[in-house]
Amino acid sequence: MSARIVVLPGDGTGPEVMREGLRVLAAVAEPLGFRYELDEIRCGGEYFLENGVRDWPEGSEKRCASADLILLGAVGWPDPQGSGPVMMANGQMAGWSAVIGNRTKLDLYANVRPVKLYPGVMHRVHGERRLVWKPGQVDMIFLREGTEGLYAGAGGTLRPGGVAKVATDTRIITREGSERVIRKAFEICRRRPKGAPKDGKKRVTAIVKDNVLEGCRLFRDVFFEIGKQYPEIEKETAIVDAFTQWLMTGPEHYDVCVTTNMFGDICTDLASVLQGGMGMAVGANIGDHHGMFEPIHGSAPKYARQDKVNPIAMILAVKEGLDWLAGRPAGSPALLQAAEAIESAVLEVLERGQPLTYDLVGNDRAAKCSEVGMAIAKLAGEKAKRLA
Repeated sequence: MSARIVVLPGDGTGPEVMREGLRVLAAVAEPLGFRYELDEIRCGGEYFLENGVRDWPEGSEKRCASADLILLGAVGWPDPQGSGPVMMANGQMAGWSAVIGNRTKLDLYANVRPVKLYPGVMHRVHGERRLVWKPGQVDMIFLREGTEGLYAGAGGTLRPGGVAKVATDTRIITREGSERVIRKAFEICRRRPKGAPKDGKKRVTAIVKDNVLEGCRLFRDVFFEIGKQYPEIEKETAIVDAFTQWLMTGPEHYDVCVTTNMFGDICTDLASVLQGGMGMAVGANIGDHHGMFEPIHGSAPKYARQDKVNPIAMILAVKEGLDWLAGRPAGSPALLQAAEAIESAVLEVLERGQPLTYDLVGNDRAAKCSEVGMAIAKLAGEKAKRLA
């Protein structure tokens, strides 16, 4: 198989983690005979500051639309004249086009985020009475609707006399949008081999605020309508504020969770605490025809160009991308083998405890981002050769 891969390195530490993801990709592709062409597109706040017009080059939308696979680093850069990120004249953050724009225009309606605690990784739940979760107890998948909700762009600001006085953000929840992400959640649950870690049951949890919000009531009703088609799967709802508590105190109960756009954004960042932090957390943006894969951490400008941050989320995003690509009409077994080699290499490095970055082992034992990437690439290449 040959694939065209669009690479969106982005801002800050995005290019650094992307470099390591591509290093690992190259290591597994060669022995398995997987050929690919890279199309790199600069994007984000730093790019916008340079040209002052767009947050990525003219024609980038078409280049993404024609790709077999899209890999995204991270976007967002501090405004040198302000207190927040660089913003464009249309009121959108510079970097919007590569993230929200791609999700919307390519109809990437399912943002799939696996939350798994790997052996050798400490979770980030701290405190005097901290609960110790072990590998095997944290293994769930979140599906966040990716094209509507509070990210649909319905709203604005009234500025009488040039002063911002009223701002609105209207949440849009549709039956169609709810149906397809909920159905995807049930299909993923059906394919998962083990069910929830606590009891082995296949379970889908809809995270809502249906005691208050009309959109959540529609989402809930659609959830149970679709759920009737999957009688072997347990179905439940959880009110989002209570869910955040249960997620931290009983993560072994959850198998697959599905929710609306903003709730999913918040809950999955919280869930990353259970898997060792944002440096271990992957986001897969999937539609019926396109896929974009990324680490869910931000661009971390204060660490930019220091070769310091954890590249494992980006490396696992490459793995998830290859898994997805293998299931496409032109996919091949070599892609599954490549994904298997990458995850196996990540597991081996984590279990032996080195080299790892500061967020996993502390500053005294910390390795560089590039050192972690090179170690994983070397192991992954060796494993790929054995699989070939």
